[in-house]
Amino acid sequence: MTGHITYPTSGEKITAKDGKLQVPDNPILGFVEGDGIGPDITRASMRIWDAAVEKAYNGKRKVHWCELYMGEKAAGLYDGNYFPEETKAALNDLLVSIKGPLTTPVGGGFRSLNVSLRQELDLYACVRPVRHYAGVPSPLKKPEDVDVVIFRENTEDVYAGIEYQSGSEENRKLAAFLRNEMGASFFEDAGLGVKPISEFGTKRLVRKAIQYAIDNNRESVTLVHKGNIMKFTEGAFRSWGYELAREEFPEQTITEEELYSTYGGKRPEGKVVIKDRIADIIFQMMLLRPNEFDVLATMNLNGDYLSDAVAAEVGGVGIAPGANMSDNVAVFEATHGTAPKYANQDKVNPGSLLFSGVMMLEHIGWQEAADLITAAYQEVVTSRIVTYDFARQIEGATEVKTSQFADAIIAQIQGGMNIEEFRARREEAIEKDRKVRELRRVSSPLEEMIASGRIPHTVGDLMNPSPISVPPETTVEDAMHLMREKSISSVITRPGADGQWGIMTQRDVISRIVSKNRAPASVKVDEVASKPLVTVPVDMTLHECAEKMSNSNIRRCAVIDKDQEPIGIISDTDIFASVEQFGLPE
Repeated sequence: MTGHITYPTSGEKITAKDGKLQVPDNPILGFVEGDGIGPDITRASMRIWDAAVEKAYNGKRKVHWCELYMGEKAAGLYDGNYFPEETKAALNDLLVSIKGPLTTPVGGGFRSLNVSLRQELDLYACVRPVRHYAGVPSPLKKPEDVDVVIFRENTEDVYAGIEYQSGSEENRKLAAFLRNEMGASFFEDAGLGVKPISEFGTKRLVRKAIQYAIDNNRESVTLVHKGNIMKFTEGAFRSWGYELAREEFPEQTITEEELYSTYGGKRPEGKVVIKDRIADIIFQMMLLRPNEFDVLATMNLNGDYLSDAVAAEVGGVGIAPGANMSDNVAVFEATHGTAPKYANQDKVNPGSLLFSGVMMLEHIGWQEAADLITAAYQEVVTSRIVTYDFARQIEGATEVKTSQFADAIIAQIQGGMNIEEFRARREEAIEKDRKVRELRRVSSPLEEMIASGRIPHTVGDLMNPSPISVPPETTVEDAMHLMREKSISSVITRPGADGQWGIMTQRDVISRIVSKNRAPASVKVDEVASKPLVTVPVDMTLHECAEKMSNSNIRRCAVIDKDQEPIGIISDTDIFASVEQFGLPE
């Protein structure tokens, strides 16, 4: 490079081939020191990253750091330019970099240095992993249930900057067009903004989220939106997200509807469940049932709120990592501000930048080094050796400086940590949690949907899966015993000589056996069952199903798959409970 940036001669650049990073054992990674507390936390974090790489690979791998310049340090070197072209070129060229917090100059022509970075390099995905680390103070009763990765679209939505100030000529032109040409109605002198949500922008964000879930053995991807109100922007985001999953990942994904209707609540091995939640519901769920969610994909505004809100559940943005990514370029970053009050005091928590570096190591495939840092961090914090921010919240804590905190983590890394045991414990806990939730989905599907924030739309959402069926020659007495044993109110009868499926309910037994004084042991279910079986397809809406039940004067229908086989039962009680809980579906 020319100018102020010099690549280390001992390292090699990371390259990309067919969308995959090609990482040498001696990669050059860029770093921006940052403003305010940036130098303190960057120095501490770099020492930890280097120690972990050295320990994990016995010196066979090494990061070769290249300093890049943004913010106040850049302004001093580049005649007041806070984001020089040389830095943009290097970020694109090196592919993987990390930066500390930056100050945006007042009146400097930037809405934000971070926004400028994302727009200049088209870093369309803001990726924010949020999980709890043992020992870190949290307001939640079970913070260990929080372990999500938020994929926030960076380039569209109301954050795109398409807005017009009240009283400006541009505002008057747009207001006149909206009123006169489009029939819109709004107050005079309103500030106006445009909310673009595109198919292109949506699909590349959702594609990255799904691929991450597949690569990292995540259970689900949830599309977060307010599509019930903003149908043509946020509603379209939801629709395009599902469409992308069907078109590009048909073998790796299933919908939440299929999870219940086709698989009876049991997630097939290796499948990622694609689901969606209304934005206000996801905020509730991340407090009440956070372990229901793995990867969240959302638009710019929702993602901004959600990232910081969820981070607050596990210790705050002070330890929340993040990255901004395009298809190939990734810039990892501290997600907090510059805190100039504490600059050069060797005082603050380096956690946000430190774990952004952990993300970076994972991104280049150096998982062993990443896991060493995570395990060592937890050991240090659970030993109550912490910086001032946590020391105020932890009884009996030992408050240390930023550099001393780094020393403690490095000592753990260089000690005799059993990283395989650490991984095994974590994987065992994840698997145990998944099994518990699967059991709930199988045994109580409607209750589980309600608890997890899912709003039913189709019969597949509400049906009781895997209905009990019996041969036509079964006696009513045996069928009654089975119904009592299984705590069910009906059984499906398989086709007999007439080739028709049927259904026998408790009501049928009362009206056709008991009231007629017939012995249940001497009557076959085929003689009592209602035929032909009234069926509905799995994707029928609840409106349509209710109408069919009313017109047929029945209380339950069998739900059939594409092969016309019964796969579930839906009753008027199920629909009643859904409407009572959620209101009429959209």
